[in-house]
Amino acid sequence: QVRLVESGGGLVQAGGSLGLSCAASGRTSSRYVMGWFRQAPGKEREFVAGISVTGGIRDYADSVKGRFTISRDNAKNTVYLQMNSLKPEDTAVYYCAAKTGGLVRLSDYDYWGRGTQVTVSS
Repeated sequence: QVRLVESGGGLVQAGGSLGLSCAASGRTSSRYVMGWFRQAPGKEREFVAGISVTGGIRDYADSVKGRFTISRDNAKNTVYLQMNSLKPEDTAVYYCAAKTGGLVRLSDYDYWGRGTQVTVSS
């Protein structure tokens, strides 16, 4: 079992930056593929970014490519999402997720956090 806790959300103006963190705890949590997803009001949850166990593979949704950066520190069992040049359309609840393998952008993750709200004002 892996427990995921997100932090770092908040309110920011368009063009600003925010950094999210996801602290993982539990059995061999550092061996999981990690991903960030988001869900805006009235919309389906969508893939944002994902990273492989070693960090060698990183994938991003087209909508955030060049603005967001995913990284991980396996020694701290933490995954990060640095979000720059934020836009109002980035407003959503952001979820951290973990799974044992597979493509990082597929939503077949086994464990999910409770989410953190990100609001970007225009």
